[in-house]
Amino acid sequence: MEAFVSLASGLSVAIQPMNLLFALIGVLLGTAVGVLPGIGPALTVALLLPITFKLDPAGSIIMFAGIYYGGMYGGSTTAILINTPGESASMATALEGNLMAKAGRGGPALATSAIGSFVAGTFATFGLALLAPYLVDLAVRFGPEDYFALMCVAFVTVSATFGDSPVRGLTSLFIGLALGLVGIDILSGQSRLSFGVPELYDNIEVTTLAVGLFAVGEALYVASRRHVHEEKLEAVRGSLWMTKEDWKRSWKPWLRGTFYGFPIGALPAGGAEIPTFLSYATEKKLTKHPEDFGKGAIEGVAGPEAANNASAAGTLVPLLTLGLPTSATAAMMLAGFQQYGLNPGPLLFAEKPDLVWGLIASLFIANAMLLVLNLPLVGLWVRLLAIPQPWLYAGILVFATMGTIAANPSPVELIMLTVFGVLGFLMRRFDFPIAPVVVGLILGPVAESQLRRALSISLGDPMVLLQSPISATLLAIALIALVLPFVMKGLGRFKAVED
Repeated sequence: MEAFVSLASGLSVAIQPMNLLFALIGVLLGTAVGVLPGIGPALTVALLLPITFKLDPAGSIIMFAGIYYGGMYGGSTTAILINTPGESASMATALEGNLMAKAGRGGPALATSAIGSFVAGTFATFGLALLAPYLVDLAVRFGPEDYFALMCVAFVTVSATFGDSPVRGLTSLFIGLALGLVGIDILSGQSRLSFGVPELYDNIEVTTLAVGLFAVGEALYVASRRHVHEEKLEAVRGSLWMTKEDWKRSWKPWLRGTFYGFPIGALPAGGAEIPTFLSYATEKKLTKHPEDFGKGAIEGVAGPEAANNASAAGTLVPLLTLGLPTSATAAMMLAGFQQYGLNPGPLLFAEKPDLVWGLIASLFIANAMLLVLNLPLVGLWVRLLAIPQPWLYAGILVFATMGTIAANPSPVELIMLTVFGVLGFLMRRFDFPIAPVVVGLILGPVAESQLRRALSISLGDPMVLLQSPISATLLAIALIALVLPFVMKGLGRFKAVED
């Protein structure tokens, strides 16, 4: 009951005219960038971080959440019409969605995608509102050693789940942790790794790192790819609306996709890719029309898209209640909170309830906006695919540079932006995941301060980390998550040798 009262008070914040405008801008931007292959919501939030730092915190964070939801929807448009998912989470949608478009049923595919996103997003946001207070009550009991163990879980799971290689993920994480050491040590007051550069005394700006890695690095990587195959755009033919049979075949996959997406998205190692493919496999198994799979089955679009959007709400559960980002976009949103001096977690619910519940309530509004706007504007989203890539990425480079200079007018920031851009390019070139670097920079100093607090309280006894049942359990989970990928890889090689 308390959650509904808080949600009602959050709704009064979300329906303020400026916040509605921010939500509208967010969903429009999110859909626009979700449609464009290679430009995801994480890159968009990274680009907007420098130019929103003087705006109202509630409005900016509502806009970032709108971008997240819009990006998840926009990726499905590209997946259906040109078989190129704008987001990795839309890969499962592309399997049947593009076949439907080729068969002249692109309209119903886009419609079931939009309605499924709305249904799943609404149910999942209710889940977020109901689950968040319980997690906050649990997190309030955490001591410094428990928080350090929780950070270890976040480090390991993010490193292990982003990219194909856990070693590369851990390498990216350690780059971020090393960057997090730069600046003045809070306890001793000594400067670390600043090399006498005054601008580095205040630590490396998350916005500079994020814009460099995501925006500049992506632009350089795209420019380096000389041979890009031409994508064939499928025109949306026939009616955009769904038939009675389409509705009958879609509503159960929408619900099943929601129940896959939300709980898995809320897990530290969940993400959106796992529930979307689980949903696709389930629908393929349960369908009464198995002959349609491989030719364009509407269930294969409805289920994965619902799972995709539900997982987006799921990732906000650990972000808002524990301060743990479980996706690249969630890491960018965490950076957005921190640029206003806000730290997501249990204290944020106590100190800034209007902001948190206003954000959760705005997700319902963003969902409704996406449903109302996206189907009528499908022609506009398709036209965005015609923008030449050189124009698009040149604009991104200019926008990234101007935004960084506006936020931090310093030659040192510009040099760092360039260095991080080259680093982002090299990481993409050699298949190192980007998100763990940002997570390491943001959470590294937090983990260090919590560890030092725990050791100070215990007079330097490291066994304090194992004396608390919560921290001991979390460290065990972190160890298992660290070792398991290597064990599975070893077993795979062993089986291959036996065969």
